[in-house]
Amino acid sequence: MPAANDRKIVLVTRKTRLEDLVARYLTAAQARFYVEHLGADFSDYEREHEVYHAQRRLTLQVLEQWGRYQAIERSFLPNFIFAPSDIVVALGQDGVVANTMKYLDGHPLIGLNPDPTRHDGVLLPFAPRDLAKLLPDIAAEKRASRAVTMARARLTDGQVLHAVNDLFVGARTHVSAMYEIAAGGATERQSSSGLIVSTGLGSTAWFKSIVTGSVAIAGEFGHPAEPGTYNALAWDAHELRFAVREPFPSRNSQTSLICGRLASSEALRVRSLMPENGVIFSDGIEADRLDFNAGTEVEIGIAERQGRLIV
Repeated sequence: MPAANDRKIVLVTRKTRLEDLVARYLTAAQARFYVEHLGADFSDYEREHEVYHAQRRLTLQVLEQWGRYQAIERSFLPNFIFAPSDIVVALGQDGVVANTMKYLDGHPLIGLNPDPTRHDGVLLPFAPRDLAKLLPDIAAEKRASRAVTMARARLTDGQVLHAVNDLFVGARTHVSAMYEIAAGGATERQSSSGLIVSTGLGSTAWFKSIVTGSVAIAGEFGHPAEPGTYNALAWDAHELRFAVREPFPSRNSQTSLICGRLASSEALRVRSLMPENGVIFSDGIEADRLDFNAGTEVEIGIAERQGRLIV
């Protein structure tokens, strides 16, 4: 491993909403016309853009003083190769941290919050102004970190996708997903809106939304749950949770295997029955997906590698 001050820093940034609008409408003026024509406040997009880029400039100033660094936009992550000694910095939102971490293997990851008034920052404990003091300690392996358990989806053809929050298995469009699911010695054929497999970190996100909605519906129809019955997992818990979204019972589909837990030695297996549009993606990024069409089988379990978030 290189000396502490020789370690390269990789900065991962994101496009702002304004940049996404300009990419769609070609100019800021046309983007403004579109947004204001619909009665929305375009100045909010401009404020967010200005604050983010001001914090990006501040971050780059620190990295220029450090020495070796590289800045990439998060859409390039699937094809980016990190060196084993790299230190990685993600300039928020929280989703940028999760999107970055799933491509890392033990690399220290620093989450920077560019705008605390806009982002809660669960995964963003630091501000860009903190970076200069953080880097020497991190490079010398003197800074504490939190381990984050990741999930892994492996297809029978060898393709692999990791997840920091959750994996989605289902259909790309708003149609029923058809598949066979196997867990805990049980197997059944299902038709649903897809299924979610969540890590400990993800148990406070999409998975919690699924549980909250299910509990509310059950309570409305005479099956109220005790208050506080849902407990999220620790970030480093060696356990995954899965839930089927909107399972539909019929002559050809069952609904007994709709949720469960996967310990470190257990796996969930799903075989696609969809001729097309079947997908598996992680952490809400459908652009980086695995095709999951008829005959394809996936095995989902706890990943061998862990995330490492600097605290």
